[in-house]
Amino acid sequence: MLSERRLEVLRAIVQDYVGTEEPVGSKALTERHQLGVSPATVRNDMAVLEDEGFIAQPHTSAGRIPTDKGYRLFVDKLAGVKPLSAAERRAIQSFLDGAVDLDDVVGRTVRLLAQLTRQVAVVQYPSLTRSTVRHVELLSLAPARLMLVLITDTGRVEQRLVDCPAPVGENLLADLRARLNSRVVGRRFTDVPHLVQDLGDSFEPEDRGAVSTVLSTLLETLVEEKEERLMIGGTANLTRFGHDFPLTIRPVLEALEEHVVLLKLLGEAKESGGMGMTVRIGHENAHEGLNATSVVSVGYGSGDEAVAKLGVVGPTRMDYPGTMGAVRAVARYVGQILAES
Repeated sequence: MLSERRLEVLRAIVQDYVGTEEPVGSKALTERHQLGVSPATVRNDMAVLEDEGFIAQPHTSAGRIPTDKGYRLFVDKLAGVKPLSAAERRAIQSFLDGAVDLDDVVGRTVRLLAQLTRQVAVVQYPSLTRSTVRHVELLSLAPARLMLVLITDTGRVEQRLVDCPAPVGENLLADLRARLNSRVVGRRFTDVPHLVQDLGDSFEPEDRGAVSTVLSTLLETLVEEKEERLMIGGTANLTRFGHDFPLTIRPVLEALEEHVVLLKLLGEAKESGGMGMTVRIGHENAHEGLNATSVVSVGYGSGDEAVAKLGVVGPTRMDYPGTMGAVRAVARYVGQILAES
C-alpha cells in the first residue's frame, strides 16, 4: 500500500501531466504543490512510484508520466467527480429541452457531450429489450397494405410496411388495433411474443391471414431491433491529441468506426449495475485499437433502470474528474427528458 504522501505525489503528477502535457519532474512538483517535503524526498517518492509501476519515464525526458496503472489508482482513490457549474448545468438543460423527438435527443446529447469534454461522444439509443410498449398504430395505405408503427416508452418509433394476403377493412383494422394495444401497452418488449401468440385465434377464420401477417411483422420488428443503434460525434476532437497516441491515430479511428466494438464497451458497463459509472483505462479496453484511450460511460434512463449507455472516448491523459462529472450530469438530464416524454 502507498503512503498518503506518495498518493499525494501521484495525484500531483497526474494533475500536472494532464494540464501541461509535459512529463513532470520533482522540482516542478515541489514548486507547484504544497507537498510539505523537500525535492529530495519527492524524488525518492517518485522512484518508489516508478518501481511499483504507477509512473514511467518517457525516453526523451527527465520527467515522469502516469501509466495506465497510475491513472487507475487516481480514478479509484484520488479523483472526485467534479460537479458542473450552475452555468454549465443551465446550458445542458436549455440545449436538451429543445429536442423534438428521440433522434433529436440523441443527436443533441452527442453534440453536447463532445463539446463539454472535447472528446469523442458515444450515445446508445434506448434498448428495445429494456423498453415498454406505449402504443401500436395500424394505418391503411392501400386495400391490402398497412403501416405498423411501434412507439416505446422512451420515445423510440419503429415503422414497418405490412403486405397482407387480402384487403383489410376499416372494421378489422380498428378491431385488431384495439385488441393488440389492450394486450401489449405498458408491457415489456420481451413479454410481447407470448402475449400475442394466440391473438389470431380469436378472429374470424377469413381474417386470420391478415392478422397473422401483422403479428409476424410486429415480432420481426422486435427481433431485428436486438441489434442496438448508437450515435457518435466529436471524432475530430481526437486530432487535438495526436501526440497522445504512440504511433498514429488510425487504429483509434478504425475502432470507433466499428459500432459493435463501441456497443461492447458501453454494453459491458451495464454489468456493473445499470446506472453506475464505468471508467476503462488504456489496456483495460479489450480492443487493441483503443489501448491508448480511456472510456468513461454511464447508464441513463427514467427511474432507477438504465435503458442505454452514453459516454466518451479520449486519450488516457484525460481530465477524469471533469469528464466523469460531465458524463454523469448529461446522463441525468437525458433520463429526466425520457421520464417526462
